[in-house]
Amino acid sequence: MGLLEGKNALIFGLANDKSIAWGITQAFKREGANIGISYAGEVLERRVKPLAEQVDCKWVEECDITKDDQIAATVDKAAKHFGKIDVLVHSIAYAGREELSGPFHDTTREGFKVAMEVSVFSLVALTHAFLPIMNPGASVMSMTYHGSVKVAPRYNVMGVAKAALESSTRYLAYDLGPQKIRVNAISAGPIRTLAAAGVGGFRDMYKHFSDIAPMRENVTIEDVGNSAVFLASDLSSHVTGEVLYVDSGFNIMGVQISEKDL
Repeated sequence: MGLLEGKNALIFGLANDKSIAWGITQAFKREGANIGISYAGEVLERRVKPLAEQVDCKWVEECDITKDDQIAATVDKAAKHFGKIDVLVHSIAYAGREELSGPFHDTTREGFKVAMEVSVFSLVALTHAFLPIMNPGASVMSMTYHGSVKVAPRYNVMGVAKAALESSTRYLAYDLGPQKIRVNAISAGPIRTLAAAGVGGFRDMYKHFSDIAPMRENVTIEDVGNSAVFLASDLSSHVTGEVLYVDSGFNIMGVQISEKDL
């Protein structure tokens, strides 16, 4: 019997088979969860629907998370299909490519607002909207990155957004704790996803990571999926407000010199 047997899990942010959300979806399916998938925009539909079929997912819905009426409609559809939900996964982030290449001080007002609305407020909005149909003991989780607490060159406004996401995680955990609903974030090492492709210099960052990280290995979407299973399961029943690092230990390093340079 799987760790998530009988649990209803909704995953927001699946884009393609390289997505962290896909690693989570596959791990949840393996552990017996009933899965629902939501994606952003018609462009992604042709990529997402075949993936949903692979995991026998019957609930696949488009949702623009910048529109409250669409979120409300998605909640209604989920309530009709699942009744109550036990897991809500937020794997959503966006900043314009032009905001992720030059210096941070070049960030535009509109670019800042978009990054914050899509990458941060969407977690608050989704949690608030789904709260009435969450079971006690439910688990909410989002995806963050170490650029929230340390400078990752060219990550720019996304680093600031991830810092706000992590703070939002703590405040939501406080709000929802009395209802025995947990809210956490997973901070994964760099992974070659669609989102990562937009960050200037990502290829060099990706190589540097495995030279410096204590385990000398990059992280996979499968690694993140397995950690998400832990946070979704009853094994983490009293873990809330936390940022779980899945990064081969990279975040513990202060002076970043690879062994070959010593």
